[in-house]
Amino acid sequence: MPTVTVIQPIIAAEQNTKIRCAAYCRVSSDSEDQLNSFMAQTRYYSQVFKDSETEELIDIYADEGITGTREDKRDEFQRMLKDCRRGKIDRIYTKSISRFARNTKDCLKSVRELKALGITIFFEKENIDTANMTDEMMITIMGGLAQEESTSISQNMRWSIKKRMENGTFELSCPPYGYIKENGKLVVDPAQAQTVQNIFSWYLSGYGIISIVNRLNHFNTPCCKRSNKWHMFGVTYILTNEKYTGNTMFQKTYSGTTLPIQRYKNNGERNKYYAVNTHPAIVSQDDFDKVQALMSEKGEIFYKTEKQKCVLRKIMKCGQCGSTYIRKKSRDKYYWSCRKHDLKASECFSKRIPESDIYYAFIRICNKLISNYTQILIPLQTALQYLKLKKFSGQTQVMDIHKEVAKLKEQTHVLARLKTKGFLDEAKYIEQTTELTAKINKLQAELKKLTRSDDEDETLDQIDMLIDFFEKREIPMTEFEETAFESIVEKIVVIDQHELEFHLIGGLKFKENV
Repeated sequence: MPTVTVIQPIIAAEQNTKIRCAAYCRVSSDSEDQLNSFMAQTRYYSQVFKDSETEELIDIYADEGITGTREDKRDEFQRMLKDCRRGKIDRIYTKSISRFARNTKDCLKSVRELKALGITIFFEKENIDTANMTDEMMITIMGGLAQEESTSISQNMRWSIKKRMENGTFELSCPPYGYIKENGKLVVDPAQAQTVQNIFSWYLSGYGIISIVNRLNHFNTPCCKRSNKWHMFGVTYILTNEKYTGNTMFQKTYSGTTLPIQRYKNNGERNKYYAVNTHPAIVSQDDFDKVQALMSEKGEIFYKTEKQKCVLRKIMKCGQCGSTYIRKKSRDKYYWSCRKHDLKASECFSKRIPESDIYYAFIRICNKLISNYTQILIPLQTALQYLKLKKFSGQTQVMDIHKEVAKLKEQTHVLARLKTKGFLDEAKYIEQTTELTAKINKLQAELKKLTRSDDEDETLDQIDMLIDFFEKREIPMTEFEETAFESIVEKIVVIDQHELEFHLIGGLKFKENV
């Protein structure tokens, strides 16, 4: 492993304090060889900083057996970034760019954020130090190579899987409900198979999906390992899964080719492969075909795919029982209904709400704030800044930085208003706001090191984002804007059929009639 070059800045020497360093390690496989590499990296960094006179090791952040193409899947990486934002770290050491990230976009984003916080990174293998501005181009090149390596490995795996699908030898990693795996093959689980047969039989006998769910829960029928209670999705999945006929449709979903990798429903973008007699059947092909025809006739076969497309999914909560609201379709119109009420009306008396009414309520909330944000949000921001100043009133340096940040933010708001009114052209606006933002970021990085108050800073930042959002609106909102909704709404609580409570970023709550 390459030797770490110990850096000794002049400022550290003057203050006679050690530079607080962190080491980041990662291996992208759980294999024994990679695990040995992981342990070697951890031991190496522990030893390097043990005898250093200029640097001290704050912590070792190590992600084990986790992909590097998605930074949100690496818990230790996220913990390291959080500690950086709290001012606990001055410098990061990592073996190589490919250990740090295999996604150029995420790599540069993290490097730039850390640089804004005054934190440098040293990539040992490439001998790149982010303390030197000219190295950013090298990081882009090396990050691109690491991303290309990850993409190449992914393409090889795709080719292998595709070939196995084509000849019918691809094996499912997770068996569906009703089956277990023995020696890599699907084998019928007698108890679960009886439940699957009952579900098909009940549906063909006239029971609806909700009635089947209630029936299964009433008799305490064992569900899958991930849940102790049956839901509509589980029953719908069983009724539409061709594997219960003993046949398998391969590539019903597929992975995208760009990073970060995401999975998509295959609507004809890729070939599908239908393999017959791949395992024992639980229901007959005739019964399965009858169920598909009946579901299509009743409009229930599209339940899963339509639910996934809506921006309201998972953020609508019942004010009476706390359950999540689910999307329903009736006579070509969409409604949102409490899940508990939908399963058993006697347990929750919440009524359904038309989807269009929810969208109109959001539009009204936005337009009220567009007209009144200067009377609501700006005084709130000022009050929170005052409370924070009061908290650190004994620290003159902290107070001075707070005042300077507040002054710079006010200048950005003035520029936004001038641009909106047409007194400032786009180029000049971008130039001046970029300069102000750089100053604010530098001051806030210094402030976080002094105060380490992430939660308060985050609330103030979010309120500042809200002010910025409404400040830039030149005209009222006339139709629902999905992007705007996702940017500022965290949750909606349904008080009752006629009133909604919108929870916005920054901890703000606004009620609106529907």
